[in-house]
Amino acid sequence: MKRSMPDSSSATRALLVLLLPLALLSGCSDSASAPKRGRAGARVPVTVAAAQQRSVPLIIAATGTVEPMQIANVGSQVGGVVTQIRFREGADVSQGQVLIQLDARPFKTAYDQAQAALARDRAQAENARLDAERSKKLVEQNVISAAEWDQKRAASEAAAAVVSGDQAAANNARLNLQYASIRAPISGRTGKLQVHVGDLVKAASSDPLVTVNQIHPVRVAFTVPESAVPQIQRYRAGKPKVLARTGSDSTDVEGTLAFVDNGVDPSTGTLLLKGEFANQDGRLWPGQFVEVKLVLTVQHDVVTVPAPAVVNGQQGTYVYVLNADSTTSSRPVTVDRTDDVMAVIASGLKPGETVITDGQFRIGPGAKVVVREAVGGQRQ
Repeated sequence: MKRSMPDSSSATRALLVLLLPLALLSGCSDSASAPKRGRAGARVPVTVAAAQQRSVPLIIAATGTVEPMQIANVGSQVGGVVTQIRFREGADVSQGQVLIQLDARPFKTAYDQAQAALARDRAQAENARLDAERSKKLVEQNVISAAEWDQKRAASEAAAAVVSGDQAAANNARLNLQYASIRAPISGRTGKLQVHVGDLVKAASSDPLVTVNQIHPVRVAFTVPESAVPQIQRYRAGKPKVLARTGSDSTDVEGTLAFVDNGVDPSTGTLLLKGEFANQDGRLWPGQFVEVKLVLTVQHDVVTVPAPAVVNGQQGTYVYVLNADSTTSSRPVTVDRTDDVMAVIASGLKPGETVITDGQFRIGPGAKVVVREAVGGQRQ
């Protein structure tokens, strides 16, 4: 019995039926993935910005604390009863101004007594001196013995020593009388008053009666990482500016770098710095936390682009440049430094060239793009 051979056209049709679904699936997959690399005919929307040539400050940002230039914890060097408070809490006072008056009568009495004792002993010392001088002449004439003259001379010297002691006691009594008027040791702003009229103040107590803070000028203390130490050493001689801003301010207060610590703190790996501010308007207050910008120098005529334009790849850093025909090309660049907003380009770009700032991860070299909006709100 003869077996019939299958029709070739039927076999071909069967093969096409099997391969058609695979071809459709492959086409769908290519269609889904192609826009990610900017395939021909599909323009990828991007955002662009122009590379600019400008002067850029070299800034180190930190958080700082406002400190008074000087702090004086005012106490009393003598004990006594408070009779007057001669300032208002929170008021500005001048150096030497009387703040608190103690009862001065006991000190005045002691001073008068010391002065009286001094006057009495001075008179006695003068009499002893004259007596010694007369004795010297008599001993030269052999009227009295040398031993008697020695006694007169010793009595004169002893009387002079008593006068010196009386003078020291009088000086001490005068100081105590002056200390009864407690004065401001520095100019500044007073804090909370700890005593009132009628209180008994103890001598040399460790508890201050009032604290005076000098707030014109003030200093702001802040720390920077040890990695910034070489830059600070390089630009310190140029007297870098320090900008400070409180949380409620919209503008910076300008000062100068006044202090750099002599070593890095090994426990934190940071270096302590302080900026000095005139603070004539009183915007900076002791104890405040402030945002600090240390402006080390200003780099002139450097090329900058928005920081998102710079891409880090296996071959280094690069940017995508927009060409005149709306295609893109990859351009290797050398970045001098960057922050959250801007990147300073050392080489690889010229001012005026347009770079992709958003959408560059969906394109490749030669991809066609359409500009959505340029940085700054200008359409391309």
